[in-house]
Amino acid sequence: MQVILLSRSQGAARSFSLDSRVLAAGITTLAIVVLASGIALGGYLQPFFSDKAAKVEAHLQQQHATLSEARRDAQRQLDAFGVHIAELQARLTRLDALGERLTELAKLDAREFDFSLNVGQGGPEELIDSAAFAPPPFLQTLDELLERLDSREQQLEVLEDVLAERRLSEAGSVSGRPVRQGYLSSPFGRRTDPFNGTPRMHKGVDFAAREGTEVVAVAAGVVTWSGRKSGYGTTVEISHGDGYKTLYAHNRENLVQLGELVKRGQAIARVGSSGRSTGPHVHFEVIKNGRQVNPYSFIANAKSAK
Repeated sequence: MQVILLSRSQGAARSFSLDSRVLAAGITTLAIVVLASGIALGGYLQPFFSDKAAKVEAHLQQQHATLSEARRDAQRQLDAFGVHIAELQARLTRLDALGERLTELAKLDAREFDFSLNVGQGGPEELIDSAAFAPPPFLQTLDELLERLDSREQQLEVLEDVLAERRLSEAGSVSGRPVRQGYLSSPFGRRTDPFNGTPRMHKGVDFAAREGTEVVAVAAGVVTWSGRKSGYGTTVEISHGDGYKTLYAHNRENLVQLGELVKRGQAIARVGSSGRSTGPHVHFEVIKNGRQVNPYSFIANAKSAK
């Protein structure tokens, strides 16, 4: 191969010849040098890129684990929420059944306490200065259940007030006999005193009964006396409201304590002959605004109501 070199300054040209074998050997040597340099550089940079790749992979695996745990936690919360919704629905069903049963027992107008309907509510719409927000379906379901529960609770509260007022009115009215077994042995009013034979005012009625027979309250109330009284012996006194009290005297023993709440028909004492008494009986008084009144009318009212 002949190579010609030109010189601009001298305007002359020189030429020389290269052996083709020498040229091929030079090119081969240059290629080998370039290849060896690339291999050496790659070997030098490989640890750097391998370390970076390992770190990226570890970070991705950590993120994947975090997301998996978050997904499992969200599923557990949704499962618990589903159980809570089921419990609320069961409670609501029981409240509806209870309300309907109470309405039947109270003999109220079913249209007034219709537990299949919401309590009447309303008012003008008041806008809130905030962006519109559509709650997720499960929150909407929970809100609907809570609204229904609130509605039922309001209806039951009203029904409870009605029943309580009726029950107190009926249970607090004085009527009935202080013993279930026995007979009237001494009426209310003037009578001959059994101890000295002189005329005396008898401010109650006496029911003779076998000793130990239960003495029962003729109305609901609060025990305002449980102990001994002069002339009366072992005595129970009950306040019923509206100015009414009842007194049960000459007991063998009392079964209630001061301040105790009693129901109509509850056993409060046992028949005895304590105090100024000639034999086992219960002395029964009805007191209205501090004055004894004839109990016979209250006993008669109980008979006529049966």
